[in-house]
Amino acid sequence: MLLRNGEYQSLEIEADDTFTQANVATLTKFYGRYQDCMEMFAPAVKVAEYLNSHSSWFSRCAEPMKVQPLGENGYALVIGRFGSFGYEVEPKIGLELLPPEEGIYRIRTIPIPDYQPPGYDVDYRASLKLIENVASDVSTDIGEITRVEWELDLIVYLHFPRFIERLPKSLIQSTGDRLLNQIVRQVSRRLTRKVQEDFHKSLQIPFAVDSKKKR
Repeated sequence: MLLRNGEYQSLEIEADDTFTQANVATLTKFYGRYQDCMEMFAPAVKVAEYLNSHSSWFSRCAEPMKVQPLGENGYALVIGRFGSFGYEVEPKIGLELLPPEEGIYRIRTIPIPDYQPPGYDVDYRASLKLIENVASDVSTDIGEITRVEWELDLIVYLHFPRFIERLPKSLIQSTGDRLLNQIVRQVSRRLTRKVQEDFHKSLQIPFAVDSKKKR
């Protein structure tokens, strides 16, 4: 997703080492906190109805990620293939889109049945809220605009191969920071665009992402 100045930014990134008692394997922890928003040219009640019916649009909007439903509100997603230094991972995570509480929508990680992540673990915690009747610099005849504001706390644990662990920790940290930002930026921008297009199409409201002015 794009911030108002047309750029994407990680608000906080840190990395440290922890150890498992089982095999004393070194895990590298990367933590990122992100925030952004997207505009919908409709009243908040319409946006809420759309978000609540995620089973009708989530899998379609998440393409080209592979999506498998998990229960009533959950999905297993294959994010894509990412890597550096000759080491690649293909993250697969389970996400649950919780019903709103006091107007706040939350998304959290859930286990994927019969699946053990190979060398990584992800803790994904996001929240979304709707802000109605916001001002916009987009030229439109639609009277009401709702902004969907979101925040994401993302923790990724990686167990690197020995040849990666021999590298300087500062290099591992900077590379991991860059890779985490790359994944979040790539996925969020694509998902934002598709959700906006799908939502406005469902209400037959003209919408062109490319026509939005940079802020």
